[in-house]
Amino acid sequence: MPVHDRKSKIQQSFASLLDIPKDVMMDMPKITIIGDLQVFIENHRGIVEYGSAKVRIGVNAGEVEITGSDLVLRNIYPDEIVLDGRVESVRWNR
Repeated sequence: MPVHDRKSKIQQSFASLLDIPKDVMMDMPKITIIGDLQVFIENHRGIVEYGSAKVRIGVNAGEVEITGSDLVLRNIYPDEIVLDGRVESVRWNR
């Protein structure tokens, strides 16, 4: 088993044991999608690409790509991004 997989498994076990959310313990993003109107991304690494049809946001293990129409960044905070518009797809790119 690769070292990264072993470390990830240990972190998951530790998070479960202490009842700590896995996104916090493992430095993973938390993505919440509200219908096809809004996307919240917590624990991001910044905006990689921004346009009205596609937004790419850096996360710890790659990027999250949101496509659609009339996409607008509603809020940008150090720990959270809120995106509004007509969301067609949300894709994780490693």
